[in-house]
Amino acid sequence: MSLIDLHVHSTASDGTCSPSKVVELALDAGLTAMALTDHDTVAGVREALEAAKGRPLEVIPGAELSALWHDKEIHILGLFLNPDSPVLPEALATLRKRREERNAQIISRLEQAGFPITMEELQAGNPATVVTRAHFARVMAEKGYVASRKEAFSRYLQPGGPYCPKKEQLQPETAVRLILESGGFVSLAHPLQYKFSNRELDELTGWLAGLGMKGLEVYHSSNNQWESGKLKELALRHGLFPTGGSDFHGENKPDIRIGCGRGNLRVSAALLEDIRGSR
Repeated sequence: MSLIDLHVHSTASDGTCSPSKVVELALDAGLTAMALTDHDTVAGVREALEAAKGRPLEVIPGAELSALWHDKEIHILGLFLNPDSPVLPEALATLRKRREERNAQIISRLEQAGFPITMEELQAGNPATVVTRAHFARVMAEKGYVASRKEAFSRYLQPGGPYCPKKEQLQPETAVRLILESGGFVSLAHPLQYKFSNRELDELTGWLAGLGMKGLEVYHSSNNQWESGKLKELALRHGLFPTGGSDFHGENKPDIRIGCGRGNLRVSAALLEDIRGSR
């Protein structure tokens, strides 16, 4: 069975492998296709496409957009984005500026608390990266401010807490519209991670489907077999195509490997045919 991975991150956002390295890892894993879906950016897509030229791997241009629903952050995947479309990069540039302003506030607040961190440390030699809370957690752990990245998130990096102001979010309908206007296929990422009730998740899924979403991430590293089965039922109920991916981040999520997640993930290339046919 040919395998794919439709949820992969690189150093263009909060992964630790460059887009080129991600392509190499996908090839080593024997994948036939992978989607580069960095957070709120398509900056790594060109490099990944170039690295895959003439090789037995399809790189699918993508992005994972953050949005706010019922005061909770949700993530919406865009797959098969047109890399030449100006719509998404222009909108994301505004969000990136606001993210940078928020990061400056986090740096200032942490320094006042006795935890000095520089932007250079966060960027780790890659000034083009989109700095996220994961970058702060890494540096705080490396400098011994916390015992682990998990502690950094729980004690200091909770959005809306004293050290981490909430970031400005897209509305879900805006995220869906931007993806569709960029020629993409819309899917809700890791639906169970938001801890919505069954009723809330059903409501969200149906509403997004009404906006033009055609996919649901049924297969993900955080799901067990039973959970994926329940999500498949949800997808069928709303006429959505299943998608799936590891959510690979390199060393920022060291227990997740590209193509197989935590060891049990297997996403069939047959899913791509349905996705292509729906566009």
